[in-house]
Amino acid sequence: MAADPVEINQKALNGEPLPVSTERAPTLPEVVQTNSMATTVIAVVAVGAALYFAQLVCVVLLVSLLLAFVLEPLVRLFTRLRLPRSFAALLTVLLFLAGIGEVGNVSYNRAVDFSRELPKYRGELEKSIGKYRRQAETLSRNTQSVLPEESEQKNVQMVQVQKQSGIWTALTENLGTATEVFFAASFLPFLAFFMLSWQEHARASTVLLFRRELRSTAYATLGAITEMIRAFIVGNFLVGVFIGAISTGIFALLGVPYFYFVGFISGFLSLVPYLGVVLAVVPPMIAALGKTNGTELLLIGVTVLGLHLFALNVLYPKFLGRRLQLNPLAVTVALLFWGWIWGAMGLILAIPMTAAMKIIFDHIENLRPFGAWLGE
Repeated sequence: MAADPVEINQKALNGEPLPVSTERAPTLPEVVQTNSMATTVIAVVAVGAALYFAQLVCVVLLVSLLLAFVLEPLVRLFTRLRLPRSFAALLTVLLFLAGIGEVGNVSYNRAVDFSRELPKYRGELEKSIGKYRRQAETLSRNTQSVLPEESEQKNVQMVQVQKQSGIWTALTENLGTATEVFFAASFLPFLAFFMLSWQEHARASTVLLFRRELRSTAYATLGAITEMIRAFIVGNFLVGVFIGAISTGIFALLGVPYFYFVGFISGFLSLVPYLGVVLAVVPPMIAALGKTNGTELLLIGVTVLGLHLFALNVLYPKFLGRRLQLNPLAVTVALLFWGWIWGAMGLILAIPMTAAMKIIFDHIENLRPFGAWLGE
């Protein structure tokens, strides 16, 4: 407890001994540590703000990097045929774009066929949602009977004006979003091509950015991140193929239209973290409406849920657990954080980014406690 200054002055005038302060002044290391912690907090906040406002650029770069890892085996195959790496990268990217175009064409044709067959079971669809429509109409009539007629007309007019304004606002906002997405997607093949053709140069130049005594650690860290991303991509692909094949077989037995197409879409949508079950059940449910009864629809939902849980608890630990080494709490927090920062793309990129951060933490002595917190 600090002494009263007035009391100290009075004792000094009377010649009495002054009290000795028991408080210890902070040492230089403590001051430096406090300043270091404050600097770290400011740096973390600044990085978070940069990631939030530079969402489009960061997502494009990371998706391009994942795409480059996906196409790397094909580039290696072409280089073994004694093709120059730049030409092999160009040929690989062109084949990838052709494959995407073919998949889009097939998907569009299947969607057109489905839309043509939709009126054939319109009656079944109306029966499925008829009771909900009748409940909504009853609620609407009860509400209209309570409101006065004049007030109701004013409210209707006001709602119409607001609706028109809302539609126009939504249209302009969606147009801007679509333009941004198209603009960002146009960079993906170019970035993937340059990442593939300049891979060795980029890696060597990145290592040279560090001090000489840290270059070996940086090289090992980049190698570990590379192996982790490859394992993540291959593991997800194998899990998606397995779930898609099982889903296709079960959907065929249940009589789901276009089961060979819907099954694999559902299988790969199930890989989306956190929202996988919801997204995976939509394609087979839409395709089965009007063609199957309520029991078969329930079996479709149970199938999707069961396969998702099986992949999450059995296949993921087998194919990815050894490479990622992330505990469930860290994965959940990562999904929450990156989903908040980047939305849907954040959910997709959260796990590989968190695993890469753990590898970096494990190779830096001062950050190893954070890597241990993320690990199993």
